Amino acid sequence: MEIVTNEKSVSKPESGWAKERNSVSLPEVYKSVSIPKKGSFLRKLLAFAGPGYLVAVGYMDPGNWATSLAGGSAFSYSLLSVILISNLMAILLQALSARLGIATGRDLAQACRDHFSKPVNFSLWILCELAIAACDLAEVIGSAIALQLLFGLPLLAGVLITSLDVMLVLLLQNKGFRYIEAIVIAFIATIMVCFGIEMFLSKPDIAAVVGGFVPSAEIVKNPEMLYIALGILGATVMPHNLYLHSSIVQTRHYEETTEGKRSAIKFATIDSTVALMLALFVNAAILILAAAAFHTTGHTEVAEIQDAHQLLTPLLGTGLASILFAVALLASGQNSTLTGTLAGQIVMEGFLNIRLKPWIRRLITRLIAIIPAVIVIAIYGEKGSGDLLILSQVILSLQLSFAVIPLVMFTSDKKKMGPFVAPKWMGVSAWVVAVIIAVLNAYLLYGTIF
Repeated sequence: MEIVTNEKSVSKPESGWAKERNSVSLPEVYKSVSIPKKGSFLRKLLAFAGPGYLVAVGYMDPGNWATSLAGGSAFSYSLLSVILISNLMAILLQALSARLGIATGRDLAQACRDHFSKPVNFSLWILCELAIAACDLAEVIGSAIALQLLFGLPLLAGVLITSLDVMLVLLLQNKGFRYIEAIVIAFIATIMVCFGIEMFLSKPDIAAVVGGFVPSAEIVKNPEMLYIALGILGATVMPHNLYLHSSIVQTRHYEETTEGKRSAIKFATIDSTVALMLALFVNAAILILAAAAFHTTGHTEVAEIQDAHQLLTPLLGTGLASILFAVALLASGQNSTLTGTLAGQIVMEGFLNIRLKPWIRRLITRLIAIIPAVIVIAIYGEKGSGDLLILSQVILSLQLSFAVIPLVMFTSDKKKMGPFVAPKWMGVSAWVVAVIIAVLNAYLLYGTIF
């Protein structure tokens, strides 16, 4: 296995940072997308558009589907408010992630390597690798389920086929970063069209949908509802997305001046906010579909993706509903695999300052996900796939605070951020979110185990 140390010198130590920034993040695409110095607001916004959509992929991956299906089938539209609150938290944290990357020229992993000791960094790296593997596990199983639903392939065969998508990732990476962004946006558009049609076919109660976005005290009072709500929250914010976003915003060739960075932060924040609102639509649509198709017809215990697929055709009266559901699931799984590769590269280079060849890095990540999937499906059959999806979300929940807390620490530190330190309202809000996420994920983990 060839390991290459990344030693490109790019700057001297800035005030507040302990070490020299001796490497750039994702060097093969660093500053590769040009930004017009002059032009309209829209032209500049389009130049910055892209990274936010790669981030949004993690908020609509197959791991989120089970919680939204369970919430909608069991409690109708009541948990839409939880999806909305989770999304607002995500918008805040991703805005901080973009701010860190642009202001300091460091991704979150590089910032951690500078600030923490070697043992702490190694521990954070291991935790992040586990989170990426868990997310990849959800993508593998989601894609395999979609292939089974569309073409009747055995689940085990679908899992093995998904290992071949490494070639797609490498091909796109060689062509340029804009190609990766384009395919991701195309997949997101596919998912949105599928669920747009699904919502039309399911004819949801519009008044009830609007009411569902208003938080209710019943969520806290009802233990079962609270548990699913915590699952939705815990599965929404993806820890590796914080590392990913702080790196890929640096693919833009903005001016390295105070005004240039300030403008880049503004446009990157708009980009991620718009993209995450689209993710909100997808997650809400899954829950609305489950509420309209399942809850109203008495099917209140639908949580498995396969069960939802089987019930859609008889309940909505058309085979198109089931096909669109499976197509959206396949697009979701394939989309997430692109961003998982990049995140793995970022955290390895950032925490350890070493680089693996892209195909080796991708193969390692995918094997870590495929091996447990193959073993569980071979022993327990298809029922085990649902349990694996739940396990992947628990692992993600465990790691989340270890990414959120350093991010909030760094972006609230004036010595590290200089004139780009997060505004006080933003910093306070982020600390509140960090505490809420830590407490709720601990509760979710306790409930899952006991």
